[in-house]
Amino acid sequence: MSNIDVPHAPGYFISRWREQGPVDLETLTAWRDEMNWETWLPLAEAALYLDAAELLGLLETVLTPAEQATLSLVRRRMLGDTRLQQVIEEALEVARHPDTRDLALEGRLRMELGLAKYELGEVEGAKEDLTWAETRLKSVALASRDHDLSLINKAALHTACGEPIMALTVYSEIPRHGNHADETVALSRLGASRISAALGHSFDSVRHAWNAHAFALKANQIGMAIEGGALFLDFASETIDDSAEKMHIQVEHVKPRDAGEELRELKVHPQDINDVFEWCYSHLPDDQSGSDRPDLRAMVSLAHRLGKMESFEALLQDPDGVEDSMLVAVIINCIEQEELKSIWNMRLATLTMI
Repeated sequence: MSNIDVPHAPGYFISRWREQGPVDLETLTAWRDEMNWETWLPLAEAALYLDAAELLGLLETVLTPAEQATLSLVRRRMLGDTRLQQVIEEALEVARHPDTRDLALEGRLRMELGLAKYELGEVEGAKEDLTWAETRLKSVALASRDHDLSLINKAALHTACGEPIMALTVYSEIPRHGNHADETVALSRLGASRISAALGHSFDSVRHAWNAHAFALKANQIGMAIEGGALFLDFASETIDDSAEKMHIQVEHVKPRDAGEELRELKVHPQDINDVFEWCYSHLPDDQSGSDRPDLRAMVSLAHRLGKMESFEALLQDPDGVEDSMLVAVIINCIEQEELKSIWNMRLATLTMI
């Protein structure tokens, strides 16, 4: 799945079936080849998740035994089964058997086993399985969807175990100009940005957030692009400088630091700040309801910091439309007018009333 062009995503295959199907297997094969998919499994998984039962029934007839075992695992997880270790190990037996062996699926299933072990608290076993899976997938399915997932999961495990440098090392194995999916690059840069910020590496945290925003845009992942943009604004807002080079130039010219070399000074051009803020603001959902709105919380806080609260004037005048008590608290902190603040305090009391 290194080509993340949205029309080639599995969901497009399902949409095509619903618009033009039902069709026979020969036509489905032509569609699959047009979209550069080499196996049926990702398309069968999409049919399962998107409830395309008739298509799924047809695709199941052409899955290999190892793919069928993997799809069974996916189905059980979708149904809420959390006791999956035995099912994974049974699928691994199929993927390893000489008559049904699938090297790439063996790698994916070892990744699944590592995640299952981590959920059970078996951290060392999880690390071993995820490392094995990533190594296998790198050798037989480089930059595939499963290889990308193995890298992201391996980095996440290191982060969860308090090993940020190890996580950054894994993220560095996902180059911006390689064959990895744009969405994978975006995810890796989100993680790298947060780790760099925690380590006090300001320039690195900002450039990673900038790249996360840019690659999420390429992948048409709007929510992720807002998240990356908000991180960029958060980390860069205190270092605005009219003399700074544009961020896309800084990112392209960055070089690895030599041992002992000082951290690069961070300066961000105000146009970059304005452009990212305006893009993120303009792509927020029109609806401000919902009990958990981290997107609005982040953007309102940033608007206050950047002196752009006029962008949220309509929101400020509609306290009854906000259902997230944490967002209400953020808004109260950003309001200077005592009368308006009093109205929002009443809204907070209503939402938090026991």
